[in-house]
Amino acid sequence: MNTLIFGRGFLGRRFSESLSDSFLCEGDITDDAAVRADLARHRPRAVLNCAGKTGAPNVDWCETHPFETYRANVIGPLVLAAACADAGVYMLHLGSGCIFYGPSPAPGGWREDDHANPSALYSRTKYAADLVLSRLPNVGIARLRMPIDGMPGPRNLITKLSRYTQVIDVENSVTVVDDLVPLVAALIERRAVGVFHATNPGVMRHRDLLALYSSLVDPSHRYDLIRENELVARGLAVSARSNCILSSSRLDALGLTMRPVDVALRDVMEKYARSARAA
Repeated sequence: MNTLIFGRGFLGRRFSESLSDSFLCEGDITDDAAVRADLARHRPRAVLNCAGKTGAPNVDWCETHPFETYRANVIGPLVLAAACADAGVYMLHLGSGCIFYGPSPAPGGWREDDHANPSALYSRTKYAADLVLSRLPNVGIARLRMPIDGMPGPRNLITKLSRYTQVIDVENSVTVVDDLVPLVAALIERRAVGVFHATNPGVMRHRDLLALYSSLVDPSHRYDLIRENELVARGLAVSARSNCILSSSRLDALGLTMRPVDVALRDVMEKYARSARAA
């Protein structure tokens, strides 16, 4: 066994389909005894943690379910990290770049070692886990943002934005899953420790994604663009959303790259269009 994957959601299943010699585990990462039993049974070389709570239909759920969110996003990763440490197993944790809000303190985007400024409860729990995990040996954190995939699904940013009639027009860093999969494999192979921003180089506006969606998937799609501060003011969300640009300098230092976002976005939208037509 090479990689044991925890988390049976969108990304856990995506990685289990794409990473060779991997196994998708059904265990609850907050259950210490169960986690240790899984490690003893499968004897992996590495663990990939994709488990966590993002809420349904979105992160506003976390605001009214703080203890469930804290348990899944903070307690769970620390239980898993402790079990991995005792077993001598490398762990890569999928974190979130949504812990940063607004412009970075220095040009070029938020760096891996910048202090975050999380606002929403979901973002606070993800950062709380990072603060501990980033100080542990034999643990890496890959922070991604708003994953975009060629397969339609409720966790896919394409699907999410296409369902809204009002969309904020902002710039963001995003993560194309086709590029994330080999990057995660490379981080595991290197047993890379510390924090890495796993986003495609460049910035994307929501209008860019929706323009491609209208062009390649659904020419009849209609939406209105609104300002960022109108999202909560209009009652479209309970908490403000993270909008930010990330720097991936630590990936650059390892010689690991992802495709520019404009190239990757068109490619993944073409795949999404083919999947939608085949459905």
